[in-house]
Amino acid sequence: MRYNRDMKILFAQGNPGDSYARTRHNVGFMVLDALAEAHNVRGWKKSSKASAEIAEITVSGEKVLLVKPTSFYNDTGLVARALIDFYKLDSHEDLLVIHDDLALPFGTIRTRGKGSDAGNNGIKSLNQHLGSEYGRIRIGIWNDLRDRVNDADFVLSRFTEAEQTVVKEKIIPLVIKITEGFVAGEFRPDSVTTLTS
Repeated sequence: MRYNRDMKILFAQGNPGDSYARTRHNVGFMVLDALAEAHNVRGWKKSSKASAEIAEITVSGEKVLLVKPTSFYNDTGLVARALIDFYKLDSHEDLLVIHDDLALPFGTIRTRGKGSDAGNNGIKSLNQHLGSEYGRIRIGIWNDLRDRVNDADFVLSRFTEAEQTVVKEKIIPLVIKITEGFVAGEFRPDSVTTLTS
């Protein structure tokens, strides 16, 4: 296959619909919304190629697609595969996935270049359809409440007011900086940053 080297995809894990907006599971969507706003993109377009909403921006002179799947979280691999195939991209080089991580404490950001799904059903779907070698930004969402409720209720609940402030002022700016490095060819897998004590 001849790959298209003039495009990158920033792919957020999340669930569509207002009822899921700003929940812990949708922190990836929150990052892309902020990135689109920073580039003065106000509208997202429904893709004719896959079940997704897409915004197009330019970073460091390169075209970047911001992708929010409109399938549910557990089926996002099909969406990524369709876009990778249509645009003739290499998932190992051209795709960066942004997702919440229940195993990491809130405020922890970790990058990976490959890996298992570690119980994350969205990553399980992506690995099934793409293989396991693609870039990831894992955003920690664990807090003490996690130990008192089941996984589904926790990830589908909203951030606390204090957490929302950290997400807006610290987490999103750092993740955006990492995405810009990815587009510029400066992605560093296996880095860990802790933003809260």
